[in-house]
Amino acid sequence: MNRRYAAILVALVVALVMMFVARDRKRFFTSEGVVWTTEYHITYLASHDLSDSIQLIFNKIDNSVSPYNKASLVTALNENASQRVDACVKRLLEASMAIHRESGGAFDPTVMPLVNAWGFGYKSGTMPTREQVDSILAFVGLDKVSLEGDRLVKADPRVMLDFSSIAKGLACDEVGRMLERNGAASWLVEIGGEVVARGVNKRGTAWRVSVDMPTGEGDELSHESALTLALDSGAVATSGNYRKWREQGGKRFSHLIDPRTGESRVGTLLSVTVIAPDCMSADAWATACMVMGGEEVKRMMQGRDDLGVMTIEGDTVTGNLIVWSNAPFAARVQSP
Repeated sequence: MNRRYAAILVALVVALVMMFVARDRKRFFTSEGVVWTTEYHITYLASHDLSDSIQLIFNKIDNSVSPYNKASLVTALNENASQRVDACVKRLLEASMAIHRESGGAFDPTVMPLVNAWGFGYKSGTMPTREQVDSILAFVGLDKVSLEGDRLVKADPRVMLDFSSIAKGLACDEVGRMLERNGAASWLVEIGGEVVARGVNKRGTAWRVSVDMPTGEGDELSHESALTLALDSGAVATSGNYRKWREQGGKRFSHLIDPRTGESRVGTLLSVTVIAPDCMSADAWATACMVMGGEEVKRMMQGRDDLGVMTIEGDTVTGNLIVWSNAPFAARVQSP
């Protein structure tokens, strides 16, 4: 009998050990779907499926900063139904203020009334007159808002916040942080083309991130690769004006509105790709650079070593594409 009990005990111990070994054995998981009308693709090396935790992060950010969610905190702030900010709004606003200063005002999440007026926001609009633009500019600008602890203070109650050009980047970062907290050392998070990654892929090499060539217009989506980046840490975001535009009176208007002038940004710059330590910064800087235009971007980014930047412009004479990048960006380009 003693031997029988001993055998049973040994079997139980072996079963428990095997259970814990299986639990700790890591493999690559994938999570894919649609959030904020765009696709997301997430791959991570972990011991268990973390899809539920990913969805919780999406829900948290949507309930905080989505201007299309009527029950979100940012909707309440825009409608002056509340002054209280949560950690998500506070973080985005503080980051926006820093990039707003560095970009000379090119990045500004208070631009939403102008975006609506030009017909690219959540409200339908038509091409505004100069007088209408000037009247809206009176309540556009991050200098018209401030944080006092957990309170948002507006200099004008008509000021509105739209974090659409930075919130996806934050969502990528938040998912990445959650994956790390759960023991994932290697992962890639992509939401609508914004990417942040750590570690290595299934082949044991740096993640490969393709950057699209600015081809295809409107709804005619094209994903011709311009180049591939090697990414074992950091984030990549691309902004462009060749897909979101409309035409009126024979003239093309971009969805990118310059908050400094209130005008639709139309120029030769087709796309900007930014590499940054975090996706929130990459996302915001890509938009800021598109607003600034090619020459201003080159002057500002030529000597920076904290941001990698590539611009693609159209030559109005030859019709060819002109590619420029600074040194930190070139260092990340993967050989074919």
